[in-house]
Amino acid sequence: MSLRLPSTADDFQALARRRLPRFLFDYLDGGAGREHTLTANVSALSRVRLRQRVLVDVDGIESATTLAGESLAMPLALAPIGLAGMMARRGEVQAARVAEAAGVPFILSTVGICSLEEVQATRSVPFWFQLYMLRDRGVVQSLLDRAWAAGCRTLVFTVDLPAPGLRHRDVRNGMEASGLRAGLLRASQVLARPGWLWDVAVRGKPLNFGSLASQVPDAHDLNAFKRWVDAQFDASVTWRDIAWLRGRWQGRLVLKGIMEADDARRAVEHGADGLVVSNHGGRQLDGVRASIEALPAISQAVGMRAEVWMDGGIRSGIDVFRALALGARGVMIGRPWVWALAGAGPVGLAAYLSGLQRELRLAMMLTGCRSIAEIDLDRIDRTAHEHFLDTAR
Repeated sequence: MSLRLPSTADDFQALARRRLPRFLFDYLDGGAGREHTLTANVSALSRVRLRQRVLVDVDGIESATTLAGESLAMPLALAPIGLAGMMARRGEVQAARVAEAAGVPFILSTVGICSLEEVQATRSVPFWFQLYMLRDRGVVQSLLDRAWAAGCRTLVFTVDLPAPGLRHRDVRNGMEASGLRAGLLRASQVLARPGWLWDVAVRGKPLNFGSLASQVPDAHDLNAFKRWVDAQFDASVTWRDIAWLRGRWQGRLVLKGIMEADDARRAVEHGADGLVVSNHGGRQLDGVRASIEALPAISQAVGMRAEVWMDGGIRSGIDVFRALALGARGVMIGRPWVWALAGAGPVGLAAYLSGLQRELRLAMMLTGCRSIAEIDLDRIDRTAHEHFLDTAR
């Protein structure tokens, strides 16, 4: 056993790989198609160069900020992740607790294992809820009512999933099939991870989509559950449905999955309080540009009319700084928080978030920023990034 302590997102990714059955790790880790966009999200961020400044009084810098009407310890939220409760025992509950202690929002996925009510029972502050538009609008209205009753005041509506992307890793691992061969393949992978089998599969029951359990026949059968959910994704959703949703949700509405400035403007026109520049972590359409490349033009198009968030490729506090400098008000992290929780439990996730904050604060100090509000384009070496910064001013 290695005595080295995990520190980076890559470290926690390696731990999660050793902990999880192959089909679950690849479901979390993989992307659509040949995974070019998945790779680009990380590599494009890494090419953004900062401008180091010296002899600036940065004593007492502050990473805290206010977003979505909430005071946050840093401009970051845990993004909604489907099946997170299969990556760690009652994973959404554990993550929500850690997020609250760290002073950042937790966003529960529609297809999380833990229900709205279960997550609410573990927290003293509100969490956020992520919604897919299902064909059965009665189910959608029920979810909205339950989210509000659970104390959620920010709704994150995912707009880039008329149908799930084609993820070849899921096909290879039998995640897209329900026959005997696929079942045996997944079973062999589970048996190869006895620690996960005992801790999550046995002690972590029930393993179903908790917020949808009352709506779905055969709620005990996760395969049947998945087929129902996949059939409920509505490819007919348009801006009219955003107007419908806006009329039924009293709280803040954030649209997640915006990649073009024209769509950003329409989102604001239809009542969005915020939007997330996101290509779904490279899990939907392979070949689209990285989120960070789309961010500057969208931030300029929206201005101060709505809060602009970004996700996709954020791995470090320096990445958080890069996104803020290029126009984001906040970022959402997906895979890394699940890697940390799956690989090292709530202690690992807490350590990862603490490390992100320390690295963000250090980047602020070495670029001469005393507050989050001071992080702007002047902190970026523009000469190396004109290919996507030409519309940022």
